[in-house]
Amino acid sequence: MPALRVRPGTRAGSSSPPLVGTSERRLRARGPLSFLVRDSGSGDGPGRVRASPAEARGGEGAPPGGPGLGSGTKNSDYLTLGEGEKKCFLFSIGHLNRNCSCSMKKGRGRTSRIRRRKLCRSSQSRGVNESYKPEFIALKKWLKARKFEDTNLIPASFPDTGRGLMSKTSLQEGQVIISLPESCLLTTDTVIRSYLGAYIAKWQPPPSPLLALCTFLVAERHAGDRSPWKPYLEVLPKAYTCPVCLEPEVVTLLPRPLAAEAREQRTRVRELFTSARGFFSSLQPLLSEAAESVFSYGAFLWAWCTVNTRAVYMTPGRRQGLSAEPDTCALAPFLDLLNHSPAVQVEAAFNEESRRYEIRTRSGCRRHEEVLICYGAHDSRRLLLEYGFVPRGNPHACVPVSQDMLVKYLPSTDKQMNKKISILKDHDFIENLTFGWDGPSWRLLTALRLLCLEAGEFLCWKKVLLGEIISDVNEKKSLDIAQKICHYFTEEASAMLQKVSHMKDKEMALTHQLTLVETLWTEELKILRASAETLSRLQTAVRDSPRGLRPCRPRAGCDA
Repeated sequence: MPALRVRPGTRAGSSSPPLVGTSERRLRARGPLSFLVRDSGSGDGPGRVRASPAEARGGEGAPPGGPGLGSGTKNSDYLTLGEGEKKCFLFSIGHLNRNCSCSMKKGRGRTSRIRRRKLCRSSQSRGVNESYKPEFIALKKWLKARKFEDTNLIPASFPDTGRGLMSKTSLQEGQVIISLPESCLLTTDTVIRSYLGAYIAKWQPPPSPLLALCTFLVAERHAGDRSPWKPYLEVLPKAYTCPVCLEPEVVTLLPRPLAAEAREQRTRVRELFTSARGFFSSLQPLLSEAAESVFSYGAFLWAWCTVNTRAVYMTPGRRQGLSAEPDTCALAPFLDLLNHSPAVQVEAAFNEESRRYEIRTRSGCRRHEEVLICYGAHDSRRLLLEYGFVPRGNPHACVPVSQDMLVKYLPSTDKQMNKKISILKDHDFIENLTFGWDGPSWRLLTALRLLCLEAGEFLCWKKVLLGEIISDVNEKKSLDIAQKICHYFTEEASAMLQKVSHMKDKEMALTHQLTLVETLWTEELKILRASAETLSRLQTAVRDSPRGLRPCRPRAGCDA
């Protein structure tokens, strides 16, 4: 190892910069050498360099012949410079740089590690600014012309949620996130006042509010550059990932109840489109192409998904010329870029006094983080069905248990089974039975306790619904059934994940849709495994109970 070379500090009036500070500084270099620079802060005091303990003991790496090194005493640990000299030292350990500083690999120090951790944490929520893109520049000008200009939020792309809005400044609790003027909202009033109003007024039966909004979107999209809503239409998604838009072979890979709901949703959309064909044909005088090509099913499906996934809620009203169905939807340009998070709470409503749609946050948001709102306390299946995405770490995610699955592992010889099912239905205990992150829900265990009642215990069914544990035997049976149901779902989730993986290898064009399904099954598998662990702990507690397994004897208050 090269020897330590020390250059005396410059005297007063020298152009070389002195070391700054009055405390000891440790300068680390490559290799075992380490030095302490003691600066008295005075231009007249001596500056001393101390070697590392290994060198002070004359150990490996100690520079040969260094004065004052090797004795091990406190004073001899230092190399004393001349009196009245400034402290500016040049260390040569493997490499010298021009600025007389130690050469070391960049990013190996503690400060660098701390910075990397902070950067890693912030990068998870920090987005990439997209306000420079032409479509967002045009949207900003369009909004400004309608008396809206936001200085706190900008469009950005985020690693987890995709396109959203990022805060330019810190947002405080209770602050208004966004206040969108009524002139920027696309409502049924907008449609009625447009060129479509006269056609809607003449058509019988009156179109629904939903159909009116969908028709307006398709017509304005067809108008292209002539549409005053073009800047907004340009930033809308070109395609959606709602189950109604998924390919049939992908829908079959969804959980069975969700797949059934997706097929029902597709049927409703198709029926609405079919019933509106006559109305679309009546708009032919407004179109430059055949109405059948403009109002195709694909175009209508895009418009329907736009309204269903992006509309905000408005106070129900009734518009002349439209059907009596609730009119509660409005499209809100720029505001609809806000993404969902179950962890935030907001207040959102149309302010009748200011005539603006306002969203006020109940939690703060740091600068350059994504601003999020909550679409509601929905489980992941509902969010996929209605909005077309599966969020990460959804605390409301769960695996529902249907009635058929509830009785799958119960004895078919139970003569009271129909009566038990009837009781559960009458008291609203047949729905919303789930496995969650914390295990089986209280409602699920309560339903199983009632279904597992023996003939001699049946008179105590009211106490079961009130949450009482009738007997250890009943508790053990209900937990065993819950564990079997959980195991069945776990095996199903694992098998479906394998099917999705195989299809991803074969159908490259469906990768995006299949990844969405894969994310849902992966989350449910985690939930089921967590529930299985919870059930195992509960079963162990019942088995090790000092009371033993006692049959139930009807007590006062138990009746049919």
